[in-house]
Amino acid sequence: MTTIDLGMPADGPIADAIAASVEAHGEKRSDLKAKDLKTDQEVRWCPGCGDYVILNAVQSFLPSLGIAREDMVIVSGIGCSSRFPYYMNTYGMHSIHGRAPAIATGLAASRPDLSVWVVTGDGDALSIGGNHLIHTLRRNVNLKILLFNNRIYGLTKGQYSPTSEVGKVTKSTPMGSLDHPFNPVSLALGADATFVGRAMDSDRKGLTDVLRQAAEHQGTALVEIYQNCNIFNDGAFDLLKDPATGRQWTIPLVHGEPLVFGPDGASCVVRDEFGGLRIAETNQVAAEDIVVHDVTRTDPSYAFALSRLSGQDLRYTPMGVFRAVQKPTYDRMMADQLEQARTSSPADLGAVLAGGDTWTVQ
Repeated sequence: MTTIDLGMPADGPIADAIAASVEAHGEKRSDLKAKDLKTDQEVRWCPGCGDYVILNAVQSFLPSLGIAREDMVIVSGIGCSSRFPYYMNTYGMHSIHGRAPAIATGLAASRPDLSVWVVTGDGDALSIGGNHLIHTLRRNVNLKILLFNNRIYGLTKGQYSPTSEVGKVTKSTPMGSLDHPFNPVSLALGADATFVGRAMDSDRKGLTDVLRQAAEHQGTALVEIYQNCNIFNDGAFDLLKDPATGRQWTIPLVHGEPLVFGPDGASCVVRDEFGGLRIAETNQVAAEDIVVHDVTRTDPSYAFALSRLSGQDLRYTPMGVFRAVQKPTYDRMMADQLEQARTSSPADLGAVLAGGDTWTVQ
């Protein structure tokens, strides 16, 4: 994948955060290294867990943003992934189950000078935290959400999760799960999220590329990260990781490039008769009929159709950035509204307390 230029404004979130960091600390923190973001806490995930790779990728990538670690905040909920703040030498909060997006919203809205990140899992974000997630996405708060998806509850020892496939045998579904799983990317696009991406824990280059584009986005960015739980759901993504099958079933998303994939580019994505998308054999269609990926389409229906190409078995899984569009952010609009109220109609507390919508209790 290659990083794309979406014409981000010079006064975007990264530029704002860097300017605030320069003002507070006197210089751009270009000297920050990955080791500076590591804490003295013992990293306590199971040996072989995909979380180690993600942690290493984030610690290596964040210094390149030029933001002081004092201006970064990581908020997590509950779950294996939510230990993340302990291992990041930034400000952070290990909050409560499912509520990380709500807490991060308050922080991002009140402190626009900070770079705010949410780390969550498929159970934390899509079960008890489902409403908080979709409302954060629709509001377009300026924060970044990393959703680790291992398709299982790991911390509570192997129950099925909102992303487990139908028929999944677990401790809580010994006869197989009856629930149809969420597709996190489809869910986010259905909530009109302005930035949605997907990456694999073991694909360091692809993960870093998507994270960078998310960081540069002004608004809410959700990145689903396929993460292997080698204890309770080992090999969940082997179809995509195995060199023998990965190229056949992975659809790389590169802005401005035709959606051609598979060994020797044998497969491609084309429009179907209903305006959706389908898979075709490249040598059976005209070159002009092959869809060219465009993350900037205002209407999310294209990106949504793209997200529906993959099924529970992971065949035909798009990887990369699905959508990246610009809309006003909630925090900026809130600040403008407060400023307008302050300058146009100064608050009169007495008038509020004695206003018409009052009553007397005897």
